[in-house]
Amino acid sequence: MSKSPIAKVLGGPTGHFPVEAEIVGYLANTWSVPSLLVAFAAGWVVILGTTNLLVKRHNPTLGSGDKAAILWFVLSTSENPEPPLSWMKLTQDSLQPGRYIFFLRAMVSLGQIYGDILYYATSMFDHYHKGVTYCRPEAYYFWGYYFFMNFIWMVIPGYLLYSSIEASGRAFQALDKESKSVQGNGHAKKKN
Repeated sequence: MSKSPIAKVLGGPTGHFPVEAEIVGYLANTWSVPSLLVAFAAGWVVILGTTNLLVKRHNPTLGSGDKAAILWFVLSTSENPEPPLSWMKLTQDSLQPGRYIFFLRAMVSLGQIYGDILYYATSMFDHYHKGVTYCRPEAYYFWGYYFFMNFIWMVIPGYLLYSSIEASGRAFQALDKESKSVQGNGHAKKKN
């Protein structure tokens, strides 16, 4: 059976790319784009608003940078009905500060960066070596959705990874300074 010219332009009967893709159990979307955007934004407002209230209630002195990091991680994992263990631990540590907070932030951020690089690499491999494209042909889809919307998952986690490494470095410097201070005033002696 031959596909209509409209199906070829829109990405086949499902509207997705690659055109040859057959999606088992596919149900066509019946909502308009503005309705989808409003529903999506409303969901984010509820999820992030609730998270923000919980953080303010349990740790009112938490800095704005740490609050933003928590909201980012919640936003990043809000599509998954069961949050990963690292997200739950990060949230728990932010509500009751723990010693592993920067390590967990760094690991989750590194995982997000790795996932994005892997996504770019596999998509580009399929595009250049297999001739399979998973994006609509219009340039604004490529640059707006594929590149920019995914690049956010490298920029923000990159900043969080950098700030976590810096904070960990400061903690080690403080520990080193304290250790030298204790050794210098005679309260602790080095073993020979």
